[in-house]
Amino acid sequence: MNDTVIKTENLGKLYHIASSVNRSKTFREALTDLTLMPFRSLRNFFSPSVSDQRETDYIWALKNVSFEIKPGEVVGIIGRNGAGKSTLLKILSRITEPTEGRVRLRGRVGSLLEVGTGFHSELTGEENIYLSGTILGMSSNEISRKFGEIVSFAEVQKFIHTPVKHYSSGMYMRLAFAVATHLEPEILLVDEVLAVGDALFQTKCLAQMGKITREGRTVLYVSHNMAAIGSVCQRCIVLDEGKIQYDGGTFDAIQFYETSILQRKYFHKSLSERKDRTGTGEVKLVSFHIENDAGERIETIPNGQNVRFVFGYQTEDEREAENVEFNIVVENQLGELVFQFGTRFTGEGFPRIHPRGLIIGRIERFPLVPGRYKLSVYLTSGSKASDYVLELTNLDVVDGDFYGSGYQVYENESTILVSGTWSCHPTDGDKAAHSS
Repeated sequence: MNDTVIKTENLGKLYHIASSVNRSKTFREALTDLTLMPFRSLRNFFSPSVSDQRETDYIWALKNVSFEIKPGEVVGIIGRNGAGKSTLLKILSRITEPTEGRVRLRGRVGSLLEVGTGFHSELTGEENIYLSGTILGMSSNEISRKFGEIVSFAEVQKFIHTPVKHYSSGMYMRLAFAVATHLEPEILLVDEVLAVGDALFQTKCLAQMGKITREGRTVLYVSHNMAAIGSVCQRCIVLDEGKIQYDGGTFDAIQFYETSILQRKYFHKSLSERKDRTGTGEVKLVSFHIENDAGERIETIPNGQNVRFVFGYQTEDEREAENVEFNIVVENQLGELVFQFGTRFTGEGFPRIHPRGLIIGRIERFPLVPGRYKLSVYLTSGSKASDYVLELTNLDVVDGDFYGSGYQVYENESTILVSGTWSCHPTDGDKAAHSS
């Protein structure tokens, strides 16, 4: 343990999810439950491991997770939604207890898990800085020496005496990150929250993480942004269904995640079968395909051609849904945003939709250079996230002679293909000179 700061041994976390306890019962069901209660209690006394599957389901968020991390390592944790990444960080942060196994930590732990945790909403920014430092075991003098750096890094000088409940999510995240990185924890745990900030501040945060690791401190970083993971992490742990599937160098880990997890396990499933999604489910996507303007399904997208993204949907309880917005997000293989296209951009949201139907997004002259991209989808209903499927599938784009010139534009020359023409015209003076 002398050369490790984090060690987990057979770590597991079990959650039970009520499947019917919230359902309204008939009088007969209630009477039956009351009659059978003594017998169920007796059975559970003699067989406590046997669960009543009619009322509860159990899920292992983590199972048999074992690894060691040395001082100064920056380790990325990657995986699908629901893979167990956030659960792992919460256990390491001592926010939740493991069901089995154990964790050994050496040093102070600073964590930035989600916007809204770690600060007291009624306290000012200044008061929360001192509170966080005290929790980490620092003296007032130590915190005071870091105070100016924290406020400057977070760019919240004007609001430092304002209760943080009045902060925007971006301001809150900036201050939380500044506190977590400047109060000198030996171990820093960072979840996806950096996505809240703008691109400039994200770059600033990544640089700060690099700085603290050069000082010998350790960082665990959870992100879906493979470019960010690749820029700061030397090692990655790939989680899927609560288990470690790969632990090794960052490049090889990303390749494993893309090929063995995404493509083989998820992209080949129909959309209706996908469980790695979030949202209320009021409107849920059940099918997807791409087609050309003739209505023919296509597997690859020729750039410069018109394409249609066709999504089948159904609403909860077969009822109409109101105020529906839809958005697609296209990223490159490193997780860097290429473009978004949604009803909010075009002003074509749906005030009311039928219980079942198709949502079709048509893109004219598809504007990407040849390559492989990732497609995610985001659907809201009544301003609430209804169905969000991260990395729904790969998009394979091929050369379609976008400009009609016979020249293929490659990725190192441009990312987006811009429709337009060039011309050359003499000025008025030149015209006069030529006429004489």
